[in-house]
Amino acid sequence: MFAGEPGFEVVGEAADGEEAVRLAEELRPRVVLMDLRMPGGDGVTAITRLAERGVPSRVLVLTTYDTDTDVLPAIEAGATGYLLKDARQDELFRAVRAAARGEAVLSPPVATRLLDQMRAAASSAPPPSAASWGGASGGEPLSPRELEVLGLIARGGTNREVAARLFISQATVKTHLLHIYGKLGVNDRAAAVAAAFDRGLLRPGG
Repeated sequence: MFAGEPGFEVVGEAADGEEAVRLAEELRPRVVLMDLRMPGGDGVTAITRLAERGVPSRVLVLTTYDTDTDVLPAIEAGATGYLLKDARQDELFRAVRAAARGEAVLSPPVATRLLDQMRAAASSAPPPSAASWGGASGGEPLSPRELEVLGLIARGGTNREVAARLFISQATVKTHLLHIYGKLGVNDRAAAVAAAFDRGLLRPGG
């Protein structure tokens, strides 16, 4: 499917997790489509090894499984996105292009499940202290605009959608996200949303 679509080049295929790690190290693709349950090493282990070895490829999980025990470990291991195998062909193409740009990609059922988990954790956590409202070590706090951007991202908004909603450019959205990442001490959108709920910067339903 990808080989026949303009703009894509399939540089390798792997039959299991171990081969996926070896080929990704060798070929350095921009995006790796990773299954989770495979012989010879599962997908989460493979994602973890790629991160440990400094392979810069973005990993987009493509699987039939959307349970908590599958989704959260994959995101925590460093997956850029998580799609289910019933995704339409055009969705898959868009997701791979977005992953190549470094954008987080979550199918709607997965996004809902992830946010439910974050909200549950946030509701059971003690109220944050004044120092915890800033960066990773209580540094500069998020600005009102940065909180606004992060709130829209938490509800599944893309950079384009956030830009349209706030009447700003996509480049400005990306700049806000970079500032948010730095202040929260994270590297991607999913981790920023998780950190924001954990620290009380975002509230369930807010």
